[in-house]
Amino acid sequence: MPIAFVTGNASKFQEITAVIPGIVQLNLDLDEIQGLDPKIIIEHKLSQAATQHDGDIIVEDTSLVFNCLGRLPGPLIKWFEQSLSNTELADLVSRFPDHTAIASCTIGYRPQGGSPVFFTGSVTGTIVPPRGIVSPFGWNNIFQPLGSALTYAEMTIAAKNTTSMRGQAATQLQQFLSQSHRI
Repeated sequence: MPIAFVTGNASKFQEITAVIPGIVQLNLDLDEIQGLDPKIIIEHKLSQAATQHDGDIIVEDTSLVFNCLGRLPGPLIKWFEQSLSNTELADLVSRFPDHTAIASCTIGYRPQGGSPVFFTGSVTGTIVPPRGIVSPFGWNNIFQPLGSALTYAEMTIAAKNTTSMRGQAATQLQQFLSQSHRI
């Protein structure tokens, strides 16, 4: 049975399968608990998904920390985006001297009947006024990774995967799965 990536976001699935071909997308309605620790959020999602699906499962949680706001919004970025537009988020950060941010993605993998294993990728960047296409990744058009002249929204999936936090975490997972002969 192929490994199932639990997500309703086709673009996230496309990014992950570019690194880990052969997994399948599984769209389950899972509760998303709130907190600042992505591992706790993911562990809850994995436990829930395991009650609805037999087999190996992958879930992920993406965070965006504005350094000027301490640990916020972090995993709460989804809720910030529901209240503020990207223009408003960028404007909020522009009011502080520090415009840097850390984007991170934690992927949880749970083999059927096993314990979760976590893989995290992080990228430091700058929050900029929106540039590029509006994507299903919300804040991609305001996050410009350090060393790049482009926001994530201005990059192709292949280019983004070489530098993105999701690409890093997916690569770590792919290596783990290969070493443990799961793929």
